[in-house]
Amino acid sequence: MKAALQRALLYGICDLGYLKESQAVAVSRELLSGGVGVLQLRAKGYDPAGLVPLAKELKALCDEFEVPFVVNDHLALAVESRAHGLHLGQDDGPLDPPRKALGPHAILGRSTHSLDQARQALAEGADYIGFGPLFPTPTKKGRPGIGLETIQSMEVEVGSRIPAFCIGGIKPENFERVREAGARRVVVVSHLLTSDDPKEETTTLIQKLT
Repeated sequence: MKAALQRALLYGICDLGYLKESQAVAVSRELLSGGVGVLQLRAKGYDPAGLVPLAKELKALCDEFEVPFVVNDHLALAVESRAHGLHLGQDDGPLDPPRKALGPHAILGRSTHSLDQARQALAEGADYIGFGPLFPTPTKKGRPGIGLETIQSMEVEVGSRIPAFCIGGIKPENFERVREAGARRVVVVSHLLTSDDPKEETTTLIQKLT
């Protein structure tokens, strides 16, 4: 799946802050049909043990599309669902323990909020990074946007080595600004999950990235 990760331009998130569990598989299928190159399950505030059936369904769905399935935060859930990878925040500890638990082919991602953190994630062996939030977003309440000024430097130093997905408040109205600032890969959450046609919106954004 690491080869698929290298090809990914748009990173999709099945976020249960926006979706009901009953919607998760159907909406995720729309995102995958539209062309997202990675799918993450994010479920802040949920009991990970109760999410195992959903995670297994999403893993099977991602296998069908040959796209990496990544779990946010919860190593035990990633192990139990046989996810392709795990995404960790800045305060979620080193990458070695999850790599040992998930195996040498696991995809490990790290959230970064500055150029220095992006450099550190590269140095510690992350397979990809999220870089942001570029703009204030309800997904990261209380965290100010980092702006667009360091995207180009990040892409040169880090994005040329591992996939780097810009994230945070990215919507159609600011998409071109993000691209003009140098972003090559992005994560879009709320716009896609609240769209009337997630598949069409996904396809439209990918066309703008190619």
